[in-house]
Amino acid sequence: MGRVSGKVAIITGGASGLGRADAVVLAREGAKVVVTDVSEEAGRALARELDCDFLRHDVRSEADWQAVAAHTLDRYGHLDILVNNAGIVVPADIETATLEQYRLLNAIHAEGTFLGCKQAIAAMKARGGSIINISSLSAIRGFPGVITYAAAKGAIAAMTHTIAAHCRDKNYPVRCNAILPGMISTPLLEAVTGAGVPGIGQPEDVANMVLFLASDESRHVNGAQIVLDNASSVIGGAA
Repeated sequence: MGRVSGKVAIITGGASGLGRADAVVLAREGAKVVVTDVSEEAGRALARELDCDFLRHDVRSEADWQAVAAHTLDRYGHLDILVNNAGIVVPADIETATLEQYRLLNAIHAEGTFLGCKQAIAAMKARGGSIINISSLSAIRGFPGVITYAAAKGAIAAMTHTIAAHCRDKNYPVRCNAILPGMISTPLLEAVTGAGVPGIGQPEDVANMVLFLASDESRHVNGAQIVLDNASSVIGGAA
């Protein structure tokens, strides 16, 4: 029996990179998975591979979020896991970044997570669930050249604490945690670096933590910011 057997999961940005790895691992461990993304071709291909659902979904849109939640509840009757993973990177420092770039990344990362958490809590507060927000090491540690990304990911980390506190205060059986990966080998990273970086984490490293937080094994983990960086933030490395 899988570690999340019988649970229903929504994974945003699930067509590639970290989200794809999350979908593969959760499906393998018995979850019913709803993958959402703006990349329809890749999303539909993954849905065929895993025999899961795919929905086109712009996380900036509250109407899209309402449609995703309605589809999931109509089809499966409940929601147990939300992985807020969707995101992009626009390399820029404080001198070169534009307000438009800042607003775009904030809308996708921070506003998308905000909207997702609202839908998830409404669906989960009666029977319980786990919200897993993908933040970044850049939320708590300074890196040059990613000002808009770091600011948006920092908002996610802060939001996670507040949501966890809210759910506990209301006695909702809903946990909310954030994962803060360091450098992980994904197409998103390669778009920034121009090539792979040796010796860094793999998407499955993040997916395995997602699985733990999604499962009942982590029932006492709530409001955590879990850094996955192979000690680089301790020893001063970048990965």
